[in-house]
Amino acid sequence: MPSYLYDLISSRAPAADKVFIEALDGRKVTYGGLHEGSARIAQTLAELGIVAGDRVAVQVEKSPDALLLYLACLRAGAIFLPLNTAYTPAEIEYFLGDAKPRVFVCDPKKKDGLSAVAEKTGVAHVETLGEKEDGTLIEKSRGKTGTFADVERGESDLAAILYTSGTTGRSKGAMLSHGNLASNALTLVDYWRFTADDVLIHALPIYHTHGLFVATNTLLLAGGSMLFLPKLDANEILRLMPRATSMMGVPTFYTRLLQHDGLNREATAHMRLFISGSAPLLAETHVEWRERTGHAILERYGMTETNMNTSNPYDGDRVAGTVGFPLPGLEVRITEPEDEKVLAQGEIGMIEVRGPNVFQGYWQMPEKTKEELRDNGFFITGDLGKIDDRGYVHIVGRNKDLVITGGFNVYPVEVEAEIDALPGVVESAVIGVSHADFGEGVTAVVVPDKKTPVDEKGILAALDGRLAKFKLPKRVLFVDELPRNTMGKVQKAALRETYADLYKG
Repeated sequence: MPSYLYDLISSRAPAADKVFIEALDGRKVTYGGLHEGSARIAQTLAELGIVAGDRVAVQVEKSPDALLLYLACLRAGAIFLPLNTAYTPAEIEYFLGDAKPRVFVCDPKKKDGLSAVAEKTGVAHVETLGEKEDGTLIEKSRGKTGTFADVERGESDLAAILYTSGTTGRSKGAMLSHGNLASNALTLVDYWRFTADDVLIHALPIYHTHGLFVATNTLLLAGGSMLFLPKLDANEILRLMPRATSMMGVPTFYTRLLQHDGLNREATAHMRLFISGSAPLLAETHVEWRERTGHAILERYGMTETNMNTSNPYDGDRVAGTVGFPLPGLEVRITEPEDEKVLAQGEIGMIEVRGPNVFQGYWQMPEKTKEELRDNGFFITGDLGKIDDRGYVHIVGRNKDLVITGGFNVYPVEVEAEIDALPGVVESAVIGVSHADFGEGVTAVVVPDKKTPVDEKGILAALDGRLAKFKLPKRVLFVDELPRNTMGKVQKAALRETYADLYKG
């Protein structure tokens, strides 16, 4: 019986002896090894009582076996629920209590601390999975046959639940179907020209849609290979580039590599594609990367709820500061969210998307689902943006990050772009902070370049005349680095909390 997504992966698999994963420690997993290894783990899950629709929650370090577990869940009919490795036991308690998994798989080193949490939330089985082919899950799967009668799952059945980062309110579990994941990966294989000849440098985490679904599913459906790094390591990435053809990363990958003396055209000569996402890429990074390597970074736009929505073109202009065009089969529109009025070209409004990639709703949250998923299938992303006269989509910022000062709307990205262009500034984040006179005061938090002196007065003077008066920051603050989540997104909620009392007293 076919499991929709896994059946698609199997149907496009190359020869069984072709290597899919090569880890930094030398371990290699072939396509045949993927099939047999996932079958053994699927048998183990079935013996633990997993049936179609059960959840398997997973908080483990990155390893080839973690990907085998993901594939095993597809085959066993389970819903895969990956959890950020940085989550604390208190946070894990929320996710386990909300998703009600039958099995929780954790790092062997954390089992003692998490077993009580799992017991409290009613999890039937706690298993472990380590980085070195160890843990109880692997021990129980040893000796089992490399075959498994896959549990039938259709296009609309759930394959995964991914929890949003939860910067405001409770984290929401985005329900992704087999069809959501399959359609998006097939589109990316074609749009980004992936083939069986591709070798991807994979240094992303695999508890997030970027590293798990965008990277892994796309390479699986292309029949390609991955060089599997535990995390970002500029030295290792540069060492591996002569063997690779492509890399997917977040902006931090590119800024770190630009700081490395070994980055040049010769080092990147074998590469055909560099992709960036999960957070905005500074235009300066885009320009410097092209100057140093001769490659234009391809920036794209996706979300937990949708995987990929738009992309700069493979052929054609990759425009810095934009996220390109809607992917084939997807629709993107800009609206006034209150009345669903579609705005004219160039106007800023809410980005909404519709297509086979859009999720099925939020787990156990029908009211929240109705708020954000329209009856006509358009998903209200929460991102503000516009579409220019060439059809490129621009992200202006998150709706919740909009600053309303004295009754005027200020889009942070517009102010950030001016500040980032100033000498002595590495990057900036603009936030709204409670202000007695203006409602919110425009506030800039700046990371300075230690080589070039810069101060608050100088930045404000430079901005005067370049921005309308109401857009000018009331204060410019300096920090060594901006707070970011594991995917490189600046955590503006944390900044707003830190500086909440700035204009009081």
